[in-house]
Amino acid sequence: MAPSKKDHTLDAISKTIVEMLQEDGRRSYSEIGRIVGLSEAAVRQRVQRLTESGVMQIVAVTDPMQLGFHRQAMVGVKVAGDARGVAEAIADIDEVDYVVITVGSFDVLVEAVCEDDDHLLALVNDRIRPIAGVVSTETFIYAKLQKQQFAWGTR
Repeated sequence: MAPSKKDHTLDAISKTIVEMLQEDGRRSYSEIGRIVGLSEAAVRQRVQRLTESGVMQIVAVTDPMQLGFHRQAMVGVKVAGDARGVAEAIADIDEVDYVVITVGSFDVLVEAVCEDDDHLLALVNDRIRPIAGVVSTETFIYAKLQKQQFAWGTR
């Protein structure tokens, strides 16, 4: 989800709705309504506003390993010139699930999910490095995913 330009301040009820959907995206609006003190229709309207404004998405989160994607990596990319164009080009690659522009040692950080090492090598060598403006890459292969959390949005 691309970040919105507008800062959305959520009231306590909307935060609770978001938290409940982060715990279980299939939770019914009527169940949420009972907990937060709103009607099912009012919860539905709030969820619709939150999704239409880009504050949240309701998606299925999968385990890449169980789907045949046995190689995950973070790729640090150094760029000559404006990093935004490189980030946009990389974001269009299917194997890439996360792209951020940074101001540290790397200009762009890219998370990739691949089937195996050959797939990762082809991604980096044949698809990322040839992008105009890419100066160099460094690949950090994930040995073990220690923590992955999505419930940070309402702290």
